Amino acid sequence: MLVLDTNDLPRGDRIAAYRAVAMDEGGIDAVEEEQPEETVWRRVEVWGIGSLTLFDSRGTGIGITRSLRQARRDALEAVAVVLHVRGDGAFASSDHQRRLAPHSLSLLHMPDGYAYSWSGTGGTLAFMLDTAGLTVPTDTVRASVPLLHHSPVGTLLVNHLHGLHTIADRLTGGPETEALVNATTELTRAWIASVAGDDRTRRRTAQETLLTRVLAYVRLHLREPDLTPQRVARVHNTSVRTLYRLCGSSGFSLEQWIIRRRLEGARNDLAAPVHRHRTIESIGRSWGFTNAAHFSRRFSRTFGVTPSQWRRISRTG
Repeated sequence: MLVLDTNDLPRGDRIAAYRAVAMDEGGIDAVEEEQPEETVWRRVEVWGIGSLTLFDSRGTGIGITRSLRQARRDALEAVAVVLHVRGDGAFASSDHQRRLAPHSLSLLHMPDGYAYSWSGTGGTLAFMLDTAGLTVPTDTVRASVPLLHHSPVGTLLVNHLHGLHTIADRLTGGPETEALVNATTELTRAWIASVAGDDRTRRRTAQETLLTRVLAYVRLHLREPDLTPQRVARVHNTSVRTLYRLCGSSGFSLEQWIIRRRLEGARNDLAAPVHRHRTIESIGRSWGFTNAAHFSRRFSRTFGVTPSQWRRISRTG
């Protein structure tokens, strides 16, 4: 949902309007613009996804601060996971400071305050959630902040965040919303525990978040033909037998889940005007189906039409 686009406002009102939004939505108490009022541009979109809040913020160079005084005043017990999308950025919290290149991921612990900035045209994509849902000790959260950019789980979280943003306008608040919030929380918890906490906490968190991490990993590598249960098990330091048992206890087969998601991706591409120039075989291959005949059979069995029939129906529908 669009909250603010300063291009819609008189030039003299733009900075004040953004400051009001920043304070209301993120508890920010200081804003420093890089450019003068007449050239400032800011666009902010916010979505409420169950108990999670998703933010897309972009614009000209800026520095924002959430001071310790403000943190004590509003007592916001939350964390924000921030993807630095573009611009030359910087982040500071407590005694930790870091330069941010595009695609950098950071964790903001709201009770500790922070400073965040970018130069030139930049932007961030972020979500905020209550710390209570993480079930991770506060000391562990704090200890993780300087180390998280080393965690491989961050790659899964980046992909998940982009996916949330893609479908945010279409979420209706039904059961799928609660499941997405749970998955987002579990990935965040795994990310934190992967770099901080004692061995017992890491093992427990790894076990409790294994299914969430597996499915996030599979989504990230869905198009790769060599994505097999053996590879998934190896990457997650578990056995194929354990992987099968984990998925089976949740009521699905991992192989069939992968095939179904690939078929759905291929079906979307076959219907998309941007892919009209591509052959059906090429689209199937791009979704991990190396054999055209096998792709056609599986597609027909799943959707009741052949790939070529679906393409014709989509063009005339």
